[in-house]
Amino acid sequence: MIIIDKLIISVFVALTAVIVANSSMANEFPLAEKVLVEKGKRQLHLLREDKPFRTFKIALGVEPVGDKFMEGDQKTPEGEYILDARNPNSEFFLSIHISYPNSTDIAEAQRMGVNPGGQIMIHGQPNFPTFSQAYYEREDWTNGCIAVSNSDMIDIWLMTPKMIPIEIVP
Repeated sequence: MIIIDKLIISVFVALTAVIVANSSMANEFPLAEKVLVEKGKRQLHLLREDKPFRTFKIALGVEPVGDKFMEGDQKTPEGEYILDARNPNSEFFLSIHISYPNSTDIAEAQRMGVNPGGQIMIHGQPNFPTFSQAYYEREDWTNGCIAVSNSDMIDIWLMTPKMIPIEIVP
């Protein structure tokens, strides 16, 4: 019963975020010009005029040190990408797709004879959690994505326009 209640609340919040994003209220949120992720600091920054105006705590892939080079390595990629698609119905609370792999990533993977992987996202918490909330708050737990709290995901969703650049640094 608790899982169903959480699912109903998650769906309601997701729908509210989508409705707000498409309404005039969305204009009240400042829009970022770029996203910067500092993996070592576990921070995601929304930038305007190259200055952060919002910073969020993040979780990364379970193998957070180093650049992603192949599918299944559990690493979060490093480099310059685009936030190129949104999914309000993902298995995590909202998700925004990162354009990994880029041409450099593909060439490197081909050189090494491996699949670079894909489906790297910024997203909220799992809709059907398998661990405690405390676990998700203190551990790197994704398969290579960038995870934030659900409330932070709503803010990021509302403050990032389509096709915004994202830079992920060590």
